Amino acid sequence: MSQAEAAGPAGAGRSRNPLWTFGILRSELTTTLRRRRTLALLGVLAAVPVLIGIAVRIETSDGSPAGPGGGGGGPAFLSQVTNNGLFLVFAALAVTLPVFLPMAVGVIAGEAIAGEAGAGTLRYLLVAPAGRTRLLLAKYASTLAFCLVATVVVAASALAVGALLFPVGEVTTISGTQIGFGEGLLRAGLIAVTVAASLIGFAALGLFVSTLTGSGIAAMATTVGVLITVQILDSIPQLSGIHPYLFPHYWLSFADLLRDPVYGDDVVKNLGLQGLYAAVFGSAAWARFTAKDITA
Repeated sequence: MSQAEAAGPAGAGRSRNPLWTFGILRSELTTTLRRRRTLALLGVLAAVPVLIGIAVRIETSDGSPAGPGGGGGGPAFLSQVTNNGLFLVFAALAVTLPVFLPMAVGVIAGEAIAGEAGAGTLRYLLVAPAGRTRLLLAKYASTLAFCLVATVVVAASALAVGALLFPVGEVTTISGTQIGFGEGLLRAGLIAVTVAASLIGFAALGLFVSTLTGSGIAAMATTVGVLITVQILDSIPQLSGIHPYLFPHYWLSFADLLRDPVYGDDVVKNLGLQGLYAAVFGSAAWARFTAKDITA
């Protein structure tokens, strides 16, 4: 007799209770965000804008513009930071999105299922009347929550450092027009949400990888390896035909949200591509996890 059958009507009724689903999600969110590994990742992400801001401040202390050789080059928006500290938010997101943010998400997503299996707790989680589908959805939702929290941490750290080290005021858009500081903050918030949404496809891919192995370290390493491989493919001009189908291809399209008027075509393409990856790899993760023989 299975445990679900042994639970009887009471267990079946409990498993259908929506409050039980919210309890699982709350538990997963709490566990994910309180882990030392998670806090360490958020600490590293928060330190990146601090280092960028200090570096720009030191480099421009003699009045020269930011960027290599004093020519205002470097990462996107970096040359504008000295004129307006709000641009440190955009520069920090442009620096962290290709590498630091997805690597952090890869660690959390890769560990979601495989980490539980490796620690021997996955089978005990499934003893509760949650069901594999609900547990998988809760794991994915907690990973998406980390995407948002990590992005907000980068943006908030950059805003605080930018306001402390540089002047703030009206924002000059990429189009050359000026908008008020309040509208600039709204654009920064919209960009942060867009950056977080840009990671939902990769998060689903990492969750799928996590269902393939019982080793959390192996899942995390594989997920990060896939990220690096795909980014290399996206940088090879001879493979331009497949670039629009690679999940990181439109990641930096968030810069178009700082145009006046806003240009959203590539942003829409990015969000659509992330949704497609989330659907494909989310379905693959569900198919694998619901049919997997749980032995740990």
